[in-house]
Amino acid sequence: MNRESKSEMVRVMFNDIAPTYDRLNHILSLDIDRLWRKRVVRVVRKLGAKHIMDMATGTGDLAIALAKKIDGATIYGADFSSEMLAVAKQKIEQLGLAERISLTECNAENIPLADEAVDAATVAFGVRNFEHQREALTEIKRTIRRGGHLVVLEFSNPRFAIVRWCYRLYSHHILPAIGRLVSKHATAYTYLPESIDQFASPDAFTALLREVGFDKVERKSQSFGIAHIYIAHKAE
Repeated sequence: MNRESKSEMVRVMFNDIAPTYDRLNHILSLDIDRLWRKRVVRVVRKLGAKHIMDMATGTGDLAIALAKKIDGATIYGADFSSEMLAVAKQKIEQLGLAERISLTECNAENIPLADEAVDAATVAFGVRNFEHQREALTEIKRTIRRGGHLVVLEFSNPRFAIVRWCYRLYSHHILPAIGRLVSKHATAYTYLPESIDQFASPDAFTALLREVGFDKVERKSQSFGIAHIYIAHKAE
């Protein structure tokens, strides 16, 4: 599949499910996704970042959490789905955060920000949807100041066999059925678990972050390895 066709497929899919995305996301994750995002916010706050880009911001949950919990922070939320951004904009305006969170529609491989424009960048559950991950991560790194950080929250396949079996049963059978019922989208909630299966292992993704130029990378396993938080440092 070429760049245009895959990019358009994923964009259309997220545009289609945008109206029900938040409700389904929290139901299907049993609200664990909220806990993981809180941990990402704690990491970013501890790093001292004030100017933050949230790439693949979707409906803005992480951008909003960052703005709420980090005093004086300004957030640049970016996503390539116009409908997801429309939901994010509505939520941000209702919360009175429009002066601190700006939104733009763009691809992760072509970000309209100057070099070293932000102290930190975050990506929550978005990297596995980048068609060209190396190029996208390189472009994100370009926008981060020297000494800044990239913080990634992404799904992974659990190492422990029993956890992995239960997780796959849920993600490949129960989740798609509920997702189709509520979203009325035939394939989105089949694509999502498949994209997790195809994503790099924690070791491989850590190696990729180093390959694109981050000099220090650490990772924190979440909920028995269902997800990981990666913290990558850009050399000074």
